[in-house]
Amino acid sequence: MGLRCGIVGLPNVGKSTLFNAVTQTASAEAANYPFCTIEPNIGIVSVPDTRLDEIARIGGSAEIIQTQIEFVDIAGLVRGASKGEGLGNQFLSHIREVDAVVHMLRCFKDDDVTHVEGDVDPIRDAEIIELELIFADLDSLEKRLPNLEKKAKTSKELQAEVELIKVVIEFLKQGKPARALKNEENAVAIERLHLLTSKPVLYVCNVSEDEVADGNEFVRKVEAKAAAENAKAIWISAKIESEIAVLDSEEEKEMFLESIGLKETGLAKLIRAAYQLLGLITYFTVGPKEARAWTIHNGMVAPQAAGVIHTDFEKGFIRAETIAYDDYVKYKGEAGSKEVGKLRLEGKEYIVKDGDVMHFRFNT
Repeated sequence: MGLRCGIVGLPNVGKSTLFNAVTQTASAEAANYPFCTIEPNIGIVSVPDTRLDEIARIGGSAEIIQTQIEFVDIAGLVRGASKGEGLGNQFLSHIREVDAVVHMLRCFKDDDVTHVEGDVDPIRDAEIIELELIFADLDSLEKRLPNLEKKAKTSKELQAEVELIKVVIEFLKQGKPARALKNEENAVAIERLHLLTSKPVLYVCNVSEDEVADGNEFVRKVEAKAAAENAKAIWISAKIESEIAVLDSEEEKEMFLESIGLKETGLAKLIRAAYQLLGLITYFTVGPKEARAWTIHNGMVAPQAAGVIHTDFEKGFIRAETIAYDDYVKYKGEAGSKEVGKLRLEGKEYIVKDGDVMHFRFNT
């Protein structure tokens, strides 16, 4: 399964700088003026996971295939975007296509980099973007409702959808995003409405180089906002990420990170937070040809996990040979794990754990 994250935010907050860094390309022009990104830029990034390297080494795999995450750099929105201000309307549709919204917020002061709102205030900036997305959702639902009400006169299913839409409209009118209305009973129905504000949000605070180790007062405010919304917030320095991106070797990157007091890149931090936000985990397959990572939703049972590889694996699932990652490493692979009874045969009800090393048996 693919993971797609859309990077949004006001102009000049560091979106394109981050995009260039994490994808190690220069396809998105990072310029000091609004709307420099006219079309959404898409970059596919391999998800770093040291466990896969270790599994491949032990398994003697000829190739390592990491799971991937897709970033979409969406052009800077401004106040009034939902009404066509700036270039807003062109980009709202791109947000509908992503799994999660990475909301980039400027949390650094720099007189040389202009701010479209005049000063640095990440909470205000977040509320501007949120409000534009709320307005866009309201417009979408209010246009959809009259025709749906006509059809609902002869359909109980559509009647339920009409009632839900009316509830969501009133909720949005209070300035609240649709995701705040979700619960176990209505989550699936709300998702079917394909609303911009129903998507999970990860706030990314872009800080200066000298504040990347501990963050700053702006970051604390964003963290409090995220906690109140049951969202996530992290901080990185897009400028540092761009410097790391041009380094040739992993050794150079590790030395650079150590020199500035960091243990991991902002990219690794961002990906881990996105996985947590969306409830994703990784399992592995390994053999002489390749060692590979697979992304699934936490809580998936073995046949569903097998189906991520190929639908035939799920349809014809018999059982899964499973070894926990720690056991695979400790006992030096499949043979050693099997010898001490750490290789398990799991059936259709088994819930896959993060880090499981699996081999599926199935009928075609």
